[in-house]
Amino acid sequence: MKRTTSHQNDVYTRITDRIIADLEKGVKSWTKPWSAGNIEGRIALPKRHNGEAYQGINILSLWASSMDQGFTSSIWMTFRQAKELGGHVIKGEKGSLVVYANTLQRTEENENGEEVELQIPYMKGYTVFNVEQIEGLADEYYDKPEPAGEAVERIDHADQFFAATGASIHNGGDRAYYAIGQDHIKLPHIEAFRDAESYYATLAHEMTHWTRHESRLDRDFGRKKWGDEGYAQEELVAELGAAFLCADLGLALEDREDHAAYIGSWLKVLKDDKRAIFHAAAHAQRAVNYLYRLQEGKDKAA
Repeated sequence: MKRTTSHQNDVYTRITDRIIADLEKGVKSWTKPWSAGNIEGRIALPKRHNGEAYQGINILSLWASSMDQGFTSSIWMTFRQAKELGGHVIKGEKGSLVVYANTLQRTEENENGEEVELQIPYMKGYTVFNVEQIEGLADEYYDKPEPAGEAVERIDHADQFFAATGASIHNGGDRAYYAIGQDHIKLPHIEAFRDAESYYATLAHEMTHWTRHESRLDRDFGRKKWGDEGYAQEELVAELGAAFLCADLGLALEDREDHAAYIGSWLKVLKDDKRAIFHAAAHAQRAVNYLYRLQEGKDKAA
């Protein structure tokens, strides 16, 4: 006897659709980790909080989540498990789907009136979070990439400057971004960068984005989706803000490879509006001034 619930169908659909979406892009979900430029240089099976490895479809599902969200840790746990271990899921973080399959044993009468034992398969989905989405756990749960070559030495005055802003900065993963909904900055560990200055230059860029929040400078260029004109304008402000900050903090600034794709958009913005670069520079300066006002008694002249 086989019984399938709508919930079970939804679990199949959600995971299958995700793999189909990858295939439509010409990407095989099961080979994504090997071509993702993992900063630790190794591929690991996803593991539960107790070190037990996931199996089957859950490996594909969690690999896909790791690649999509830039996680490098292989450890996952439920909201409740994180709480029991003294941690808490960071506000606004979204979990990833895994499934649990088993069978129920039940005794029923067959058409001849005889009692028979039935094995009824079932599947249920539940949500887990990568440890990079969780704060407060013991150090043993956090994977940290080994330094490539010599250890990266932090720059004290840069650390002090960014810490004084009070911004929420989370380290981990392989991408740098500012999440306005959660109002936090995400950066790879400093060891993942070529050198310390590259790390702080990236942080300066994301910190400029951080100032756009409605509780700060409330900067909005009408951006509605990735790559539109408003998005390009905000990225240009962040580029200039990072350049201003790095110059002021005595840090080297090099082009970020992931911003090569914005060049065409920036050219269009600048060609369509000859005043755009002036406006962008003004917004960038306001952002830098704002960050300086957050320093202890230290401000920049307007």
